[in-house]
Amino acid sequence: MRRLIFGVLAGGALIGLTGCGSNNDDDASQPPQQAAQSALVCDDSIKTAFKPDTDTAVLTVKSFRKGDALLLSGAATATTPVATNDVCFVKLNVGPGNAGPAGAPSTSAGIGIEVWLPTAANWNNRIRVKGGGGWAGGTHALATAVASAGTNTTTAAGVAMTEGAVSASTDTGHAVGSGAFAMNPDGTINTVLWRDFSERGIHEMAVKTKALTRAYYGRDARYAYWDGFSTGGRQGHKEAQANPADFDGILAGAPAFNWTKFITGELYPQTVFQRNLAGVNLTTGQLNLMSNGAIDACGSVGGVKLGYIPDPAQCIYDPRRDVAVLCPGQAGIGVTGASTSADCVNLAQAAAMNKIWYGQTGDGSAPDPASDNGHGVSPAPNQKWYGLTRGTSMLGLAGASPFPIATDMVALELQNPRLATPAFLNATGNGADGWKGLGYADLANASDRGVALQPRFADINTDDPDLSAFRARGGKMIMYHGLADTLIPPQGSINYYNRVAVQMGGIQSIQGFYRFYLVPGMAHGFSNGTANPAANPPLPTLDQLYAALTDWVEKGTAPAALTATAPATATFGQKTRPLCVYPQKAVYTSGDPNLASSYTCS
Repeated sequence: MRRLIFGVLAGGALIGLTGCGSNNDDDASQPPQQAAQSALVCDDSIKTAFKPDTDTAVLTVKSFRKGDALLLSGAATATTPVATNDVCFVKLNVGPGNAGPAGAPSTSAGIGIEVWLPTAANWNNRIRVKGGGGWAGGTHALATAVASAGTNTTTAAGVAMTEGAVSASTDTGHAVGSGAFAMNPDGTINTVLWRDFSERGIHEMAVKTKALTRAYYGRDARYAYWDGFSTGGRQGHKEAQANPADFDGILAGAPAFNWTKFITGELYPQTVFQRNLAGVNLTTGQLNLMSNGAIDACGSVGGVKLGYIPDPAQCIYDPRRDVAVLCPGQAGIGVTGASTSADCVNLAQAAAMNKIWYGQTGDGSAPDPASDNGHGVSPAPNQKWYGLTRGTSMLGLAGASPFPIATDMVALELQNPRLATPAFLNATGNGADGWKGLGYADLANASDRGVALQPRFADINTDDPDLSAFRARGGKMIMYHGLADTLIPPQGSINYYNRVAVQMGGIQSIQGFYRFYLVPGMAHGFSNGTANPAANPPLPTLDQLYAALTDWVEKGTAPAALTATAPATATFGQKTRPLCVYPQKAVYTSGDPNLASSYTCS
């Protein structure tokens, strides 16, 4: 079927083009090379030709050829990514931004967006945009820099060159990497940039990427996908909640929803050290000693030690009862004898570790793990939020320094920049490590303030369980989370998924559009998150998860159990493991516990 297609031209005018159909047309699946001539060419003419609205400006257009260094200025180095395919690169700015003094973190010219477009011959008729990380700032609005270069599908450039999909990423309205952008120079809440960060930046990226795709190829993409991890996982859920028509499929890893709750709780380990251990942190050796004690106690299946904990929810390990970690003369509850380890802990340190594993409470208390190990589907009455799971590496949150996003967030909740680290800059005062003076009640107050301030923080918690509009439009979403996540407790994802089920008719009902995988041993990323460097847990790949999503959207094949794999090492042979669709778990039947064939999902 031939039909009239419209490209977006200067001043928002439309030009008629003849070409193949767009979304939901019978001929929309025709190969890209059968599409119409491009409405736009990859040169500076795009700066005047592409005007979807008065707030949008084209900053830079660059045609990269295969073999070109992916940079706009300066000389290439040995680490500069090189184009693996021809691609068109376009930088956009979407205003109005936020006015203010020059150089202030809260001053913004607008939302920076980078879009990568394959050649028409290489385009696979998809859009696959990439989510951000942390505070999601970047150099997207800087005309001389490339923020999203790379050669694999973890980057926007890599998606366009490797997969052949149009891709994009955004700075969500600010360049700085700290939370200082969200505080005005007078110390008040910057509601404009909170909104750009929370929602508007990602929605504008979706809208402008679709418009530029239509203008560049002369037709719409057949499918649009979101692919994000951490902050990007939160962003994907925000799109499903607030802008459900933006994407056909959403892949959301380790989502940073429940934002103020878990991020405030990320400071809790440091508060425990300040209040219970006189400001003396546990050493790396002590943290790893107790975490590996938990792996030793809870990491066996069928009599075989896996090297990681397959189900942390069932682990009630208590270092106060483990003679192998206690120092001589520090016999624990119900044990006798001395420690056999070079590194060891006293009872106060073991109790502090139990508090950290349990998660933030209003008064710094924690129950005996045997009665409550902190893994309830909903937080316990005194539990402000969950802690990291037993066996996970604690160095990111309980190391020598606090996690900076956590101190930023507490400073924003209590509107006092001095509570943050010195990297937080503001005219009323810079960060001065004031977090060290916070007690348990102070941190609990910050957590409560974070919830109360949600309207002014543009609902950054992204925890609305009503996904009915996304379901109604036919959208599909896959969420996944490592059970040894070193930054974001996976219990928060379990909590949200169950809240969606309660809201929308039960687990079975929501699995028609929303499925969830928990990955034992996986970190905040596709790597080993445990304190055991030799664990080598079987992990999925990003491309494997994305393929499951595209098959669901494009073929109607709902994802079932996936097989995670780990290559052979000097310690372990090749491992495989089934990743079951939540709430199913991998149940050992017989055979080698390090092989997927030894389990069923039930």
